[in-house]
Amino acid sequence: QIDMRNIKNFAIFILAAAVLSSCGGLNKMVKDSALVNYKVTPEVLEMHGGEVDLTVDVNYPVKYFNKKAVVTLTPVVRYEGGETVLDPLVVQGEDATENNKVISYDGGGKASISHTFVYEDAMRMSELYVSASAAIKDKTADLGEVKLADGIITTPLLVQNNPKTILFDNNFKQIVPEAYEADIKYVINRADVRRSEMTKDEIAGLNETLKAANENERLDLKGIEISAYASPDGELDLNTKLADKRQATANKYLAGQLKKADMDVAEELMTLLATPEDWEGFKKAMEASDIQDKEMILRVLSMHSDPVVREQEIKNLTAAFEVIKEEILPQLRRSKFTVNMDKIGWSDEELVDLFANNPDTLVLEELLYTATLVKDNETKLAVYTKATKVSPQCLRAHNNQGGVLYNMGEMEKAAAAFNAAKAIKDHDIINNNIGAIALKNGDVEAAKEAFTASMGAGPKVNYNLGIVSIKEGEYETALNYFGSEASFNAALAKYLKGDSDGAWRMAANLEKRGGMGYYLLAVIAAGQDKPEAALENLQLAVENCGSAQYIKDLAAKDLEFAKLFETAEFKAIVE
Repeated sequence: QIDMRNIKNFAIFILAAAVLSSCGGLNKMVKDSALVNYKVTPEVLEMHGGEVDLTVDVNYPVKYFNKKAVVTLTPVVRYEGGETVLDPLVVQGEDATENNKVISYDGGGKASISHTFVYEDAMRMSELYVSASAAIKDKTADLGEVKLADGIITTPLLVQNNPKTILFDNNFKQIVPEAYEADIKYVINRADVRRSEMTKDEIAGLNETLKAANENERLDLKGIEISAYASPDGELDLNTKLADKRQATANKYLAGQLKKADMDVAEELMTLLATPEDWEGFKKAMEASDIQDKEMILRVLSMHSDPVVREQEIKNLTAAFEVIKEEILPQLRRSKFTVNMDKIGWSDEELVDLFANNPDTLVLEELLYTATLVKDNETKLAVYTKATKVSPQCLRAHNNQGGVLYNMGEMEKAAAAFNAAKAIKDHDIINNNIGAIALKNGDVEAAKEAFTASMGAGPKVNYNLGIVSIKEGEYETALNYFGSEASFNAALAKYLKGDSDGAWRMAANLEKRGGMGYYLLAVIAAGQDKPEAALENLQLAVENCGSAQYIKDLAAKDLEFAKLFETAEFKAIVE
């Protein structure tokens, strides 16, 4: 008699054997998982342009990969307070029906996957793992977890986010040349000065100018010129004598005015000129007129240099010449007085004193210049603010006000001042400064757009674009923007590009090195495997930084110093 219980137990045994047989491949893969080789590039994760790139390569040995298995490899970045799971790599055996990379059982095989993920500050001290699992149909097995790399080197974050703003120049001149001109006209073929000419407003102005030059200590007389003319009609000999007589009467009139003003003008300051035939004046008067045949007359002047031929050709144009006699020639029968002076403006000391005690006396250009004389930002700001009140539509005043606010760290107020300037007129300098605000606020794209729109504003724009390029991970481009001028950021770009020797030379020769300058030297030395130089400069960084604790905290998590972490010297510096 058959024992049904034995049959049932036998069936269970057969089923278990089948399961073990089907899972045997997974068990072997679990057992031999240590034979699987992983490689990550780079060996220590790095951040560039705000992102981390990595490639995981996996190499399976022969006789390992079950023909029916599907393996999922999941990279994970783990850090304090969280983890970032990256997209998995899925591979399969030769007999699996999915559509993944196939790994041979007999020959083994390789597979790889690349990842890019956004860097976060919490990831600074992190580790990269790969977690593997295998499946055959509905059966799964955990193949374990392997640490692939440490991370993350964040040296690009050392970039000094110090974009440069640009101020407008002022047009202040302490000495301003001035000239006053006045004419007296004569009747044809006469040289006497008529009373009607002496009472003209411009002659009255001449007299006032002479008086002011004599009495005002801020007016320095440089010379007086009398130019006497005859119109270019008539005989040359007659005109020559006429011009000389007009010069004499004009000189006599001026001498009388100088005597009234009690002025004694040195002989070398007086210049007397006589022009018998004023063809140049004739040409200018013709060009300004609307006389018929104007173009033909001007053509005659250009074609003939002989004054007799010129005069005859013009007289041949009978109708036009009649108008010329009435409208043009009387203007040329004259003597011209020119008084040349230098107007002496306020001295530097006077400007500073006036702003402190009587600012309302200063005009726009004086204010813009005074702002360059004072040292402290508070006073500079007050001067530029006064300039915006004096001239609300002066974009220079608003822009320069913003520049001072920027230097004071008042970014919101600086942005308002720059935008006020831009509302008056779009300008490369203003666009650069708006870009500087954007970069300070972390908006790299807006900053780049603004800087690119302000390329005509000079080398400071290039420097600012160099900072943007470092932030974008474009180190060669950054160096092109920085040019030959040495700076912390240029030295950093050299190091990030791979030129550690050039970076060291530049950083070591910076005049104003500061704590971060020494820190960069320490990073470069560590990268060159020079521990003594690295430790020496790291100690100097701590000693020369405004916040020693900041440097200590930074170095303690900086994987550039990973080889030094466990040394007593390093611990003594950062603890």
